Amino acid sequence: MQDTNSDTETGNLVIATVRDFVAREVRPVAAAYDHDDTYPEALIDRMKELGLFGLTIPERFGGAGVSPCVYANVIEELALGWMSLTGALNTHLLLALMIQESGTDEQRERLLPLMADGSLRGVLCITEPDAGTDVQAIQTRAVDDGDHYVISGSKMFVTNGRHGDLYGVVCKTNPDAEPAYTGISLMLAQKGPGLTVVRDIPKLGYRGIETTELSFDGLRVPKTDLLGAIEGQGFRHVMRGLELGRVNVAARAVGVARAALQDSIRYAQQRQTFGKSIAEHQAIQELLADMATDVQAAHLLVANAAAKMERGERADLEAGMAKLFASEACLRVATNAMRIHGGVGYTQDLPIERYFRDAPLMIIGEGTSEIQRQVIARRLISEYPDGDFLRDSL
Repeated sequence: MQDTNSDTETGNLVIATVRDFVAREVRPVAAAYDHDDTYPEALIDRMKELGLFGLTIPERFGGAGVSPCVYANVIEELALGWMSLTGALNTHLLLALMIQESGTDEQRERLLPLMADGSLRGVLCITEPDAGTDVQAIQTRAVDDGDHYVISGSKMFVTNGRHGDLYGVVCKTNPDAEPAYTGISLMLAQKGPGLTVVRDIPKLGYRGIETTELSFDGLRVPKTDLLGAIEGQGFRHVMRGLELGRVNVAARAVGVARAALQDSIRYAQQRQTFGKSIAEHQAIQELLADMATDVQAAHLLVANAAAKMERGERADLEAGMAKLFASEACLRVATNAMRIHGGVGYTQDLPIERYFRDAPLMIIGEGTSEIQRQVIARRLISEYPDGDFLRDSL
């Protein structure tokens, strides 16, 4: 994936630094953190030192200001070592993007420098027990109370809910609005009385980074912390942020798939059956060929979506395609890696079983594959009724 910014050298240096960090510091300890489901405090601190929490935040606020292409590369490299680490960045940088694009000048100046150095960790609170894909169905309320809003409700599947500091709470300021999405706002809340981490949710994979259930019971938020200082814009903020979020999840999927493919190629050359390496058996060669093709195609789809975002163009179609294909490809590649490794792949002696457990997250997070298909089809029909959606890229 190539950075198309003029500052290509800087982008390549960032990617190389992350690649070295993963090789030296992440891979040797990933299995232990994953198996123990332990929060990787030391790795998170190193990510702060490397400036990763300010990757996409503009330089004037203390960030690195890298392009979406470089960001996608960084996420891919991190996921190659341990996918969970990418979760520490995703919602943080999504919330930073929302503040950058839609916040007031005062909100940008106050919050973005702290987010850039990682001292203020961003969290997104969208999903609820009875509202996931249908964001308009949320029930969390923010009630006007003088110079504050008072938030009450519950949020589910909140990444960084325990270790985060700044909570982007999607809530209803006008529950009677029609259509419903026009009554949704986004509050920039911080920890205080009325915010409780109910529990850390046990998960199949994506371990080490907490996924939490949160309860809001009378949390007071100053009106100056309504994102953009305008009610009713929360749904728009979330939808805009999801483009970058889907590129993130797609890049994660490519990273995990690359790791599974690399391990499979090495193992296939080492493992001997019937007097020769299994890499010489046609059945294994066919699996490796399919896996490599999936990885390459997914990588290019992510690059295409990131490049379109970099040009400042709407990229929900491309991000949806990248997320759909890369996540499904990752699951296929992880499954084939398990087949190639056989019994040893099913044990915790190798990371194959971790790839196999982590892969399903990508077909769910930031919108399921089914939702991506709907997004893609609707955009094709509305924007390209003749079906020639590639004409603008030729």
